[in-house]
Amino acid sequence: MILFNSKKRLITLLIVFVCGIIIFILDLGTTGLVDETPPLFAAAARAMSESGDWLTPKVNGIFRFDKPPLIYWLMGFFYSLPKNEIWDSFGTISARLPSALASLFLMLMIGDTLFCWPQKNDRQFLTPLVASLGFALSPLIIIWSRTAVSDALLTGTLGISLLLFWRRMASENNDKCISAWVFLGFAILTKGPIAFVLALLTVTSFLFSQKDWKTLLSKINPKKGFLITILISVPWYILELVKEGKPFWDNFFGYHNFQRYTSVVNNHAEPFWFFLYIMILASLPFTPFLYHGIFKAFKDFLKSSKQGFNAADTLYTYSLCWLISVLIFFSLSATKLPSYWLPAIPAASILISNSFINLKNSSKSYLYLWIFNIFILFGVSMAFFFSNYWLSSINDPEMPNLASELISSGIVFKAKLFFSSFTLLAIILFSLKSRNIILYLQILLLIGQSFLMAPIRKLADTSRQLPLRNISKLISDIREGRETLAMIGIRKPSLHFYSRQIVFYEPSTEEGLINLSERLNIDRRENYEDQPDYEYKSLLVVIDEYSSRRQQWSKINHQKLGKFGIYNLWRIQTSDLKKYSSFLVRSGYKSDWENRKVEKF
Repeated sequence: MILFNSKKRLITLLIVFVCGIIIFILDLGTTGLVDETPPLFAAAARAMSESGDWLTPKVNGIFRFDKPPLIYWLMGFFYSLPKNEIWDSFGTISARLPSALASLFLMLMIGDTLFCWPQKNDRQFLTPLVASLGFALSPLIIIWSRTAVSDALLTGTLGISLLLFWRRMASENNDKCISAWVFLGFAILTKGPIAFVLALLTVTSFLFSQKDWKTLLSKINPKKGFLITILISVPWYILELVKEGKPFWDNFFGYHNFQRYTSVVNNHAEPFWFFLYIMILASLPFTPFLYHGIFKAFKDFLKSSKQGFNAADTLYTYSLCWLISVLIFFSLSATKLPSYWLPAIPAASILISNSFINLKNSSKSYLYLWIFNIFILFGVSMAFFFSNYWLSSINDPEMPNLASELISSGIVFKAKLFFSSFTLLAIILFSLKSRNIILYLQILLLIGQSFLMAPIRKLADTSRQLPLRNISKLISDIREGRETLAMIGIRKPSLHFYSRQIVFYEPSTEEGLINLSERLNIDRRENYEDQPDYEYKSLLVVIDEYSSRRQQWSKINHQKLGKFGIYNLWRIQTSDLKKYSSFLVRSGYKSDWENRKVEKF
């Protein structure tokens, strides 16, 4: 084992740290929150910070039991820092930092683990970089590590916990370290019991593969460790159950855990093999090396099972158990989302490094893998060269001019230039028989993602989110007498976040109009900092241009106050709204807001 105070180790981790800063932290607060989910997390966290109620998350005056509180606590901590509104004008640095830092720390842990426990090879300095960048440059990690939701924080806390479990089992000393259990407790406080299930599946399947499993199990100190995990993670659940009772139980455990796993929620139905497809996308452009790494790890495991095990040589077996555990568990889930694959990506990156190590002595595998990989890169390049054919198929009603804006901004040209250069360099390095080609291309990707992703994020923010920020500012400037605020048609929780107002969200249907009229009288949101005056003579309505053309809304009397993008701001007299609502009721329409979960996104 390498000495922990090794200068080479510190240099390696410093390089990994700088790369992580570039990928995860750079320009983190230059764009606004992206609808739909991130504003809900950010609003709940900011409400905690401003109200002082750090127990129960609330959004738009309604309890939000979707996720446990750790993500809200961390975001709320940053929102509570002095002068937050100055250095975080968009509110995005505070909301995104927990995700970004979680991925950064996990990236460092991957690099450190590969450095301190090298598999017999002469690439001790390079392998940690390949594994760390394999994780950080995954397209899914790049996206979710800069998004204000809990997925990256779960991946970070659970990933660090699982690596610490393996390091404890592979260690030659008998110290009873419990840090793995601490991070497992944090993971459970991030996204619930799913973290414990994934950790249990990974560690248990690995122990079953080892002959000396009893010795390895004793090293992780399960009795004391499990108690520590419970002490960290369980108290919040108990306090919330005592305080809120059945609504919390039904919403968090019933809906967001049991029902999501056993039935399809929000139309997220996918075939059983969905995550095999996501696994391909998540490791691009180095997916062939992931499959080679999986095959090599399985082959080495079969060989070791006959010759005897050395715990320090089982990292790739452990990573294989980790990846398969996530794959099987979420493949059995009825509801499937791409973000569910994130906890497997650290294991995938370690298996990619396994391929990097073993290619040196495998000329035939080296040849086939790089030919396959070059075809992938060539295909991506061609997709951008023929972008005119698929750009025309983009039809986003919130960004009607996206295709033309992509071309005029130069982003498509930059993508053509980068990926063609990337493919050409891969061919050159392959022809030179470079054994470090993966690392060289990862470094180029590191540069390229900054070159491409920054303008893409800026364009998406300008087209999609800037109109909502501008209309929120106008609302703050012209609001009279604490008017109630409603949004009709397209539902955007960022309107609540940026306007800092209670927002009634309704569809553009006839029922939506009746609902809004009734809710002014019945659905009163109490204990909110800026309580609306539900009985004021007028209300403000944000309505998209598609909804504004519908008969029931176009005919109602309204004052046009402003237009930003596809969104209009109207002022409607409460009496006119009630009058037209009564007309629709007499025409046979009924309200339905009490029979559905209002403001659920």
